Amino acid sequence: QVQQVEKGGGLVQAGGSLNVSCEAGIRTFSGFALGWFRQPPGKDREFVASISASGGNTYYADFVKGRFTISRDNANDILALQMSSLKPEDTARYYCALARSNLYMTPRFSWQYEIWGQGAQVTVSS
Repeated sequence: QVQQVEKGGGLVQAGGSLNVSCEAGIRTFSGFALGWFRQPPGKDREFVASISASGGNTYYADFVKGRFTISRDNANDILALQMSSLKPEDTARYYCALARSNLYMTPRFSWQYEIWGQGAQVTVSS
């Protein structure tokens, strides 16, 4: 049985763009708020962005506002994160996660999420 699977990521130069996506595994995304977290090398995991179950509300960490865009395709159970103007400090393993929620919440704490993927590596070179 597979949890959701992150795809994309890779190596990019500073200032470039990269996308990561997350596809549902054993659990459909329906009824869940979705979030992206990341864990830089040697650091704790941190919140990046979240989107409500309806898709109508989003919330971003200050350090990605204006550079990253979170979106979801509820019909196909896909979560996406478009990243632009990437910086070396964005280097991290990026994880998607599911949180039980009403249609409007945008959870931002890891303890609110119950299902995690394996992550996708994003490396930004200077």
